[in-house]
Amino acid sequence: MTGKRLLLAGTAAICGLILVAPQASAEVEPGGWTSHSPSFSVQERGCGQVDNLTFRLTCSTTSGDQRAERRYATYNGGTHQFEGYFRITAMGGTRISLKQTFRDGSSAGPYFMLAVERGGRLYAVHGGATVADGATVGTQVRVNTVHQVGTSHRTYINGSRRHTYDSPGGSYYDKFGAYRTNSGNGTATVQWSGITFWRK
Repeated sequence: MTGKRLLLAGTAAICGLILVAPQASAEVEPGGWTSHSPSFSVQERGCGQVDNLTFRLTCSTTSGDQRAERRYATYNGGTHQFEGYFRITAMGGTRISLKQTFRDGSSAGPYFMLAVERGGRLYAVHGGATVADGATVGTQVRVNTVHQVGTSHRTYINGSRRHTYDSPGGSYYDKFGAYRTNSGNGTATVQWSGITFWRK
């Protein structure tokens, strides 16, 4: 093959790679977002264990504080988006919280909690509404939350808007991992990946 033909073949191959390459960002509600990397701390309580982005509850107790999570920095005002992918690799228990938006400051406490039951139903802990089905062991699920402080908190599953919750003003922070709800129990192992944050 001549040098010219080799160059053309190489160019075609590169173009083909560009055409099939995934998007650099997959945020929902596109437009005007700036990516950022908030700091976080690791929370291990009870039988919770954290190994990078793998979160485990190793006991089946129905009492006490059993959690394995990342807790991100507090934000005030504005609009904030979280994106992450989770895959449940083991679920001996049920009603495990996966993604949380917490209030901080004088009114600190849970605001929105996305949890999963054995069998794969994703639901909002406060109110019990079904958010989606299909979060079964071995299935990868994409979660986006868009929090417009003082207006609303919107949850997307695999790119589809599935839940909207009114939001008061104040201070908030994101958490994800594996956390036993008041009505739940382990064991559970959850692997997270593709964690990204944006704001505007």
